[in-house]
Amino acid sequence: MAFNFQGEFMDSKRRGLIKALGVGGGLALAGCGGSSSSAAPAGTPAVRTPNLPDDLPESVVPSVTFVHGVASGDPLSDRVILWTRVTPAEDGDIPVRLTVATDQAMSQTVAVYTATATAARDYCVKVDAEGLQADRWYYYQFSVGTQTSPVGRTRTFPESDNFIDRARFAVVSCANYPYGFFSVYRAVAQRSDLDFVLHLGDYLYEYGPGEYGDFPERDPLPPQEMVSLTDYRLRHAQYKTDEDLQAVHQQFPMIAVWDDHESTDNSYRDGAGNHQPLTEGDWEARKAVAQQAYFEWLPIRPREPGNFSVIYRQFQFGDLIDLTMLDTRLEGRDEQLGVPLDPARNSENRHLISAEQMDFLLDSLSQSTAQWRFIGQQVMFGQLNIAELPSLTEDQAQLRSNLSAINMDQWDGYAADRLKILNHIDDNDIDNVVVLTGDIHTSWATEIYRNPSSLLGDLFDKPLAAEFVTPAVTSPGFPDGAAELAGVLIPVVNPHIRYVEAKSRGFILVDVTRQRTQAEFYYAQSIESYDLRGQIDTSKTKVVAVNSGDSRIVEDGPVSWPRTLRTALNNPALPLNSVSGNEVLS
Repeated sequence: MAFNFQGEFMDSKRRGLIKALGVGGGLALAGCGGSSSSAAPAGTPAVRTPNLPDDLPESVVPSVTFVHGVASGDPLSDRVILWTRVTPAEDGDIPVRLTVATDQAMSQTVAVYTATATAARDYCVKVDAEGLQADRWYYYQFSVGTQTSPVGRTRTFPESDNFIDRARFAVVSCANYPYGFFSVYRAVAQRSDLDFVLHLGDYLYEYGPGEYGDFPERDPLPPQEMVSLTDYRLRHAQYKTDEDLQAVHQQFPMIAVWDDHESTDNSYRDGAGNHQPLTEGDWEARKAVAQQAYFEWLPIRPREPGNFSVIYRQFQFGDLIDLTMLDTRLEGRDEQLGVPLDPARNSENRHLISAEQMDFLLDSLSQSTAQWRFIGQQVMFGQLNIAELPSLTEDQAQLRSNLSAINMDQWDGYAADRLKILNHIDDNDIDNVVVLTGDIHTSWATEIYRNPSSLLGDLFDKPLAAEFVTPAVTSPGFPDGAAELAGVLIPVVNPHIRYVEAKSRGFILVDVTRQRTQAEFYYAQSIESYDLRGQIDTSKTKVVAVNSGDSRIVEDGPVSWPRTLRTALNNPALPLNSVSGNEVLS
């Protein structure tokens, strides 16, 4: 049975854009009490026998369940974060064992780790499973006595100096539980040959029941907007019981960053559009507990123990990909401007990221020797304008096209920071830069220029980068009618934007070779029918690509071939808990 519910309120970013267009309305532990590891250095072929404490007598083993599944994330060449949450029958510290093996049956053990689940970390367990071999797939399982978690599947990345000819990963964002089933997550979980999943934020939403989605039997918990640490923990716990989200985490390592809704809508360093100090307390306290819960419940590696505020970091997938992840939301962002025509958006004193994070990004781009340089971040990087207006002064020539920008939450509201990055790319002859973005609940493929206006800009020069924006998992895009009109109108005044799809939920499959990076936009058949979860509407599939050495977007090539031998055959995916994922043609 299919349900079709249209929420009564559209969040401010989509509403503002539609209105403007005139179309309608080493360290082995993080987040648990302590751990030890039996893993030997990478490359050691033999099974290690850990020096572990004797098993507890069965009569004193705590009674627990693993209702929130397992997850892995932040893979490096010699380690990966492994996560679970223990649900105890009674409060108290819980000794947990983690086994890593090379087979699904967990019989070919390569490492064993121990940790303690405590109430102080909401009984979440995160182990940085170090001492693993590079470019290998593994299976893992947590246990308390004879009580075991589901088996998970994960991998390490190739070492940075290894020649790699191909990588495949999925890009997702914006999963609002009360808007429908996580069909997109199931479709991703069925792609057995992916190397990892990239989540670009809005992993969960803060609203209370009926405030942003009202799908039957998917009311958010707790039954009010999340503000306290208990609230954030309960919301994370609810999301982690979803079988389709569990399936993604069970099959692949995830690299994730937060956007605004993990704290609250339109958040920035010193506040948020959806935070009322008089009724919701101090912003710094709310931000801190939101960040703490995120680090407890996500398989993300802290910079150091107890640091829940820094999420910008870098990953290397052999010599093929350098991936730099940014925090454009909470770390250095100044408050969003309220008026799109405010010239302050071009001020060098307004920042989306801090000076420290900017240096980190620019250094990462300069020092990269990989074939491709990816930037994973939250908000749209390319300019999104509704008119081409002349600049006010000569020294703002490169910012001319930004004068008519309409969404001040994006990089358009912080144009000097964007220009600094683009000048750095140009001045240092850095090529093969691809920006991956979430946030806006719609699909975009954009060529990146300093000034993309067709009359007064550099649109006919070589683009400096390309940007692919992933659609939402469930959160709404434009309504019917407005979506179709936006798809026609936006490219007219934004010729650098080569593809727009403004309403369908889905994900991007990114297929990377030495010769090209290809983004394949796949859209779910339905987020309203339980029986159609995971099925793809192939009539909507869109393929765009950029070739090595040239960031101009090429459209409508063939979809990439699955990589069956190296991943799916030799390191098979785990069985999904229900529903086969046949693609259907509408």
